[in-house]
Amino acid sequence: MSALDATQAALAAEHAAVYGYGVVGGRIGTERRAEATAAYEAHRARRDGLRRTIRDLGGTPVAAEAAYELPFAVADRAGAVRLAAVLEDRVAGVYSDLVRATEGRARGEAAAALREAAVRAVRWRGTDVTFPGLAERV
Repeated sequence: MSALDATQAALAAEHAAVYGYGVVGGRIGTERRAEATAAYEAHRARRDGLRRTIRDLGGTPVAAEAAYELPFAVADRAGAVRLAAVLEDRVAGVYSDLVRATEGRARGEAAAALREAAVRAVRWRGTDVTFPGLAERV
């Protein structure tokens, strides 16, 4: 996978995460609303940074979809927490690809994004995984 392709995939994942956190925010309740808002803002910032990176690589950033299919229905706070963990796992997986596809500073930024997503997933899930970003590929 080329650096441009991997960056486009990361951007698509960030678009989906921003959308998903809109759903999370609507169901999370007041106790964890600040955490959901912080994650939403972090994904928006990463999304915007990836758009710039893609332009720097000579590409046209992939556009967000009008809507995204959620992996399951989110009807309550427990579902919102579960969705947030799934979103972070998916983002971590895409960033693991970006780490492999890049070098230097770009690789460091991708590794930082992977780490941030993995930490957020642990906070939402309450447990960790051995290889963040790779767990869903086994």
